Amino acid sequence: MLDPDYDLFAAIVAAGSISGGARRLAISPPMASKRLARLEQRLGTQLVHRSTRRLALTDAGQVFHEDVRAILSAVAAAEARIAGRRSIVRGALRVSAPTSFGRLHLAPHLKGFLDAFPDVDLRLDLSDGFTDLVAGRIDVAIRIAPAIDPALTAHRLGGSRRVLCAAPLYLAAHGDPVTVAALAEHRLLAADGQMPWRLDGPAGPVTVTGRSHVGTDSSEVVRELTLAGVGIALRSLWDVDRDIAAGRLARVLADHAGSIAVGIYAVHPTAEIVPAAVTALIGWLRGLYGAPAPWEAPPA
Repeated sequence: MLDPDYDLFAAIVAAGSISGGARRLAISPPMASKRLARLEQRLGTQLVHRSTRRLALTDAGQVFHEDVRAILSAVAAAEARIAGRRSIVRGALRVSAPTSFGRLHLAPHLKGFLDAFPDVDLRLDLSDGFTDLVAGRIDVAIRIAPAIDPALTAHRLGGSRRVLCAAPLYLAAHGDPVTVAALAEHRLLAADGQMPWRLDGPAGPVTVTGRSHVGTDSSEVVRELTLAGVGIALRSLWDVDRDIAAGRLARVLADHAGSIAVGIYAVHPTAEIVPAAVTALIGWLRGLYGAPAPWEAPPA
């Protein structure tokens, strides 16, 4: 650790007096004099002549002052280099995202980010689990949830409204349910842990219980089964809005949908100094999705 008395000695020499150096460091002159004497005792030599009206350095003091100035200048230069590096977008950046969202809405657009910040060493991990950011050494994670752990810093990117949908082929074969209760007579599709469904409707919240017609741990498998006409699913608009617009899927019970409270967030560990690459990615994501995000347009 750099000796704080070095700063004091440099301040005394620059000010030309002990009292002037004390003012620069916001300490009392007696304290400054005591610390200077302590420094001289430790070094075993006198650094300044105290008999003159203006402070004068001894020969040893002159040599020591030159060395101290070099040390302090080197420290200042090192700090400036580190501070400058924080503003340069470079280095490793590890990002985690849910599998479907990452494949559909992140990976296809990353070229723009990499072109803008070519010195970033990016790694993208896709997983539907909530990875511990600190333990997993994740810099930024995309989280889809109604609320975010307050220990994390969260930036909302958009909503994640979920709608009931099915392929026209399925509805032609099994009919279109006209009430929530009628869903019990249909084939429902959900990945492990995604049921029961909690919907908001004209009469308030309602819960749909049941089991998936096909068991799977993959949300993407549920999507493909729905498109193939196997059953009815509750899917996020960011996942199926294009399929609905193209007629590959149709809304079911259009007056019911998943909670509007669920949002899509970019999160990172809270820190006093956020790496420049993290700040750059979050800014880029906000610009990419806009406000509102493309999938938040009213569904057809």
